[in-house]
Amino acid sequence: MNRAKIFLGSECKSTQNYIEVKNPFNSNVVSSYPICTTSDVEMAYLKAKSASKETKKSPLHQRVSWLEDVANKLEEESEKFAKLICDEVGKPMIFARGEVNRCIETIRLSAHTMITISGESFDTTAMPSGKKTLAFFKRVPVGVALAITPFNFPLNLVAHKIAPALVSGNAVVLKPSSAAPLCAYSLAKLFIESPYAVKDALSVLYSGEGVNDALVTSKTPRVISFTGSVPVGNLITKRAGIKKIALELGGNAATFIDKSANLKDAAKKCAIGAFVNSGQVCISLQRIYVHVEVYDEFSKLLADESSKLVVGNPYDDKTFIGPMIDEDAVDKAKIWIANAKQEGAKVLFGGSNEGLVMEPTIMVDVKEDMNIVCQEVFAPIVSLIAKNDYEDALKSMNDSDFGLQYSIFTNNLATASKAIDDLDAGGVVINDIPTLRFDIQPYGGFKQSGIGKEGPKFAIEDDYTEVKSVVICS
Repeated sequence: MNRAKIFLGSECKSTQNYIEVKNPFNSNVVSSYPICTTSDVEMAYLKAKSASKETKKSPLHQRVSWLEDVANKLEEESEKFAKLICDEVGKPMIFARGEVNRCIETIRLSAHTMITISGESFDTTAMPSGKKTLAFFKRVPVGVALAITPFNFPLNLVAHKIAPALVSGNAVVLKPSSAAPLCAYSLAKLFIESPYAVKDALSVLYSGEGVNDALVTSKTPRVISFTGSVPVGNLITKRAGIKKIALELGGNAATFIDKSANLKDAAKKCAIGAFVNSGQVCISLQRIYVHVEVYDEFSKLLADESSKLVVGNPYDDKTFIGPMIDEDAVDKAKIWIANAKQEGAKVLFGGSNEGLVMEPTIMVDVKEDMNIVCQEVFAPIVSLIAKNDYEDALKSMNDSDFGLQYSIFTNNLATASKAIDDLDAGGVVINDIPTLRFDIQPYGGFKQSGIGKEGPKFAIEDDYTEVKSVVICS
């Protein structure tokens, strides 16, 4: 059996207590992870605090070479890592391979970005109260960062946190999802065993009694970067104390199909956006508002495109939709569909499941206060809602506790221009799905969708470095 292990800094710790992880598709045991203790947290932070002093002093060329070395090794073992993703979370192989490639890009992008990050000088005689000096600011690492990652992108979202943090001169304590421990452990192992690594700069811990609270409440980390649910994000905010906190808490992504849009293109893209990764994506398309004049035509096109998606075995290269992560996720989705049907909604397409594999599901005749519309579904369910015009759709799109990414399909330049300013979200996409994300871009939402931005440049500037002001008087 493939076992994830604890890393207390660069030291690999052995233990007897492991929890098994089963593949969501076939229930085979594919990995296991060790149960951690609060003592492990204390030791990891002790080593990270000491290592951060060395990482801070390490030359940038070493840290850049460190990340490049990891990216190169990951590229050599890309198929192995893709299978790890498929094994642990059931992500179809075509998308697992894509995630590995994105992870490689994220690591390299972090290295390249750090080379361009710099401070700035300024003239202290600009105001009458000033005087002639040599004044500038520089960016310095925060020290120790805590990174907590989810299951749905178990490799790339780990990279989005640890690569920018390490290359900017910090030490990191990583706690990955219990659903995908081996993915995180295997990537961390590449970092730790690299000949360019700073000793003890990266630790890896897993779940255990009191571990989460000990990680969050400790005074050692200067920054906590968390991707996960709103309730947990709220808890972290209340328990963390005075720290920098970056939260990516999900969303309720929506799009508007204008009557001027290319409907066939929009339907094809929306089927992908709604059902990729079984809807288990923070920016999964959940609400589609359609101009009433093209609603019937678009509905048929979307159902047709959804029928083409291959559902089932994630190890088959043709499969688009594999299993959801666990029974709780499937049960929640089924309850929400059943409740919506009781209140008058109808299933236009799909709606059933076999084990943890759920069909792509299109709901119509929904009401906007139904859970499948106003809450984050995190399942392969999308709702179609007719709207009289753009303004009508805009009001509904923005009437949400979330604001991660929205989009609009239109060939009207004026409408597209208005949407950029009107949509209350951290990201706006024109003529594609809100599920579109590039790792180079700033990524993060408004309202309950979180605080801060991912993307190496923005994570380095906002989370993993601080500004130090310097004034030299003659």
